[in-house]
Amino acid sequence: MKLWILLQADGGAGIMGQVFLFGSIILIMYFFMIRPQQKKQKETKNFLESIKKGDSVVTIGGIHGKIFSIDGETLTLELDKGFKIKVEKSAVSADFSKKALGTQ
Repeated sequence: MKLWILLQADGGAGIMGQVFLFGSIILIMYFFMIRPQQKKQKETKNFLESIKKGDSVVTIGGIHGKIFSIDGETLTLELDKGFKIKVEKSAVSADFSKKALGTQ
């Protein structure tokens, strides 16, 4: 009878150890995977909201141009004098204006 009680007590401790291990794995995944991704998405959203006419940008396809106009979720990029293309705002990946590069 005493042996049965000891086995039952050890089984309960093993389950708590597994729950603790599973919880710590979830916590580690949150701090190393989910949280940085959410931070990056927030920075991207703030960047897309802050771009304005005249900024030099690069699209995700590698096209360099200057923002000619903004119409809702689309931008008109001027690649050369008189040569303009229309792209989605979400296609802009980087700001290459002089103020963003740190040179004045």
